[in-house]
Amino acid sequence: MSGDETRDEFPYDEYSAPRRRVTQWLRRIPLVRSLGVLVLLVLLYYGAGAAIINKIDADPDFAPPTVAEGSSNAIAAAAAMVSREVDQNGWTANDPFFMPSVILDNMPNYQQGILKAVSRFSVEMMDHIGRIRGTSQIDKDLERAAGLLKYPGNVWVWDPSVSLAPTATSESQYRAAARALISYNDRLSTGQAVFDRRGDNLMSMLERIASDLGSASAQIDSHILSAPFWLIDTRVDDLFYSTKGQLYGHYIMLRELGRDFAPILRERQLDGVWQQMLDSLREGSQLEPLVVIGGSPDALILPNHLTAQGFYLLRARTQLYEVVNILLK
Repeated sequence: MSGDETRDEFPYDEYSAPRRRVTQWLRRIPLVRSLGVLVLLVLLYYGAGAAIINKIDADPDFAPPTVAEGSSNAIAAAAAMVSREVDQNGWTANDPFFMPSVILDNMPNYQQGILKAVSRFSVEMMDHIGRIRGTSQIDKDLERAAGLLKYPGNVWVWDPSVSLAPTATSESQYRAAARALISYNDRLSTGQAVFDRRGDNLMSMLERIASDLGSASAQIDSHILSAPFWLIDTRVDDLFYSTKGQLYGHYIMLRELGRDFAPILRERQLDGVWQQMLDSLREGSQLEPLVVIGGSPDALILPNHLTAQGFYLLRARTQLYEVVNILLK
């Protein structure tokens, strides 16, 4: 059979190649569909999961359990806040990649802001209020709590930058710190620990907290001066919620510390100034815009939320120094 006869018997079909491609594509539909379902499930897992987990718990009426006579309300509040964030709300700053909360940033920054405030409080308790003068022995429970609360908040069970072996998680360290604070309070109620309710001790605590607020104010100022265009500013909400956590933590602990030092506040006629300071901290901690914007401070339509937060922060800091000045007299 000649080549011409072969071509005549099997003429070329100009539609055969497209048909083959369509047939091959149709055969791949189950695979494409499966991949599409998988992508959708992943998006739902991370998106919906993160939305469910996300919680900025800034309840201004949060109160610690009732403490025994002789115990410290502020210590109870510090331990309760740590336990709430770690065990009830769930610590998110160290969540691994397979947890939906790994895509969150506001909640982790907020939680770490609270822990920063509690850490500052525990250090001052260890150095001043929890001992008689500077020559007495440091309380072991307060020392343990202060050390544990300095532990980084982003350490999971495995941290290759530290060791290839499993390591202590942030949650385990913070739980141990809360237990140490509770142990100190239990000993305090039985007269086995010291809570030195002197005006100079309170003054020292307030000065350190005011210093922390000053540092937070400097961070806000630095960010405003050097921030990029607000549409691409990815750090403004991180800083906002970290500061919010600090304001909230200080508000709760100072509110309870005022109960511990109530006789001194009444004696020095500080009740009014103290309440104004608490109001400033409370107002600053309750700011929660739908979207945190880092616009120009003098913008008409898109203002900078850090400046509003900074106003309450600096107002509270000024009022803290007013209390300190009255205690000095």
